[in-house]
Amino acid sequence: MDDRSPADAPGRTSRGIQSIEVGGQLLLALSHHGRPMPLKDLAREAGMAPAKAHPYLVSFGKLGLIEQDPASGHYGLGPLALQLGLISLQQFDPVRLATPVIEELAQTLGHTMAIAVWGNRGPTIVRVAPPPSPVHVAMRHGTVMSLTGTASGWLFAAWRPWHEVAPLLAAERAAAGDGAAERARFDAELPARLAAVRERRLARVVDLSLPGVSALAAPVFDEQQRLLLSLTGIGPTPAFDTAWDGAVATALRCAAQALSRRLGDASAWPPLPHAAAAAR
Repeated sequence: MDDRSPADAPGRTSRGIQSIEVGGQLLLALSHHGRPMPLKDLAREAGMAPAKAHPYLVSFGKLGLIEQDPASGHYGLGPLALQLGLISLQQFDPVRLATPVIEELAQTLGHTMAIAVWGNRGPTIVRVAPPPSPVHVAMRHGTVMSLTGTASGWLFAAWRPWHEVAPLLAAERAAAGDGAAERARFDAELPARLAAVRERRLARVVDLSLPGVSALAAPVFDEQQRLLLSLTGIGPTPAFDTAWDGAVATALRCAAQALSRRLGDASAWPPLPHAAAAAR
């Protein structure tokens, strides 16, 4: 037997408790700002008068969702909120969460989308979502990506610990057969390239590893700003929008930021670069 109430049936909107939804605006405001706040500021952010907000804060405090600093009087998230957050993070599998995201991006953007994670040999493709178009760039699960020849590789080079990245970079440069002058120029330019990736939270390659193929990748972080995975779009250069503020970049960045938020990242993401910066 189905023990759901009629309001729980698919397609039906369940009736909630308005006072909980109103009080929840205080929790949302604290979560958004990420720091303790005085009553008047917290109430203003939640869209209510301080006199109305105070009883909610008292009740939330009794539950442990909110606590008040005895010295400053500011309100912050309490121990129960922390416990709920940790339990929520433990329930999230980043790749599982990202898989339907790349499937939707592939359908809407019309390009192959992939998820890459850090493996024992470097960035590795673990999920691929082909687009509906019969003409697309094929990618395979298990493919290890070049650090400097792929968009996802540049992301991991920018955020992984240097002791992990340096040996792989050295091996790539040795395999490329660069001369002393080329290696010196690459080493001199590398810090600025990695800084630009971190600043944009986007990486791009155009006709680099494969002529006629371009890619963009955006990072997904956890609550400690550790790079968990990359969302990567790849397609034929003539049909692939490589602009920093183009359709592909915008969709990837928005999806990556939303996933990062779900996984605990509360950092402020910089705005998308303008088209004028595309040549840099």
